[in-house]
Amino acid sequence: MSKAPSVAGVLLAAGAGTRYGMPKVLAQQGEWLRLAVAALADGGCDDVVVVLGAAVVDVPPPARAVVAPDWASGMGASLRTGLAAANAADLVVVHLVDVPDVGADVVTRVLAAAVTSDSGLARATFAGRPGHPVAMAGRHRAALSATLAGDEGARTFLKGMSGVAFVECGDLATGADVDRR
Repeated sequence: MSKAPSVAGVLLAAGAGTRYGMPKVLAQQGEWLRLAVAALADGGCDDVVVVLGAAVVDVPPPARAVVAPDWASGMGASLRTGLAAANAADLVVVHLVDVPDVGADVVTRVLAAAVTSDSGLARATFAGRPGHPVAMAGRHRAALSATLAGDEGARTFLKGMSGVAFVECGDLATGADVDRR
């Protein structure tokens, strides 16, 4: 009997939120942070890593915080920091703090698709629009990290990969990225 793969959730919450007017990790008195941590933890992640930068806050259990020292250079730096912190996991689920209506049901669905996909890659879609979370087998970590620069996250890496499972989740959430109050 094989053991279940270890799963880490990486929550990107380091940005300054300039369009929003404040770091989004602070939005709604920290409610977005609490919701995102719960989505990852309740959605199947054994370890939840919150990547901080512009604002450093206490993170809710069971999460642990890491600070991206170069967070101001863009999302790529934050994602690289999160992937390094989740280095021991067999699978990584990347999520954003500013999609507050995405819950554990979405994480569970995307994670299940990644586990059963030959590519080990799955991405949530909402009414056909790509969004978050994104789940990936640990074997992709180094290749993804090598593509990260500036404000570019995993988009370029995912576009270059075949076999990404696109998982429709529009029945569960809007997946809307909240950029303005």
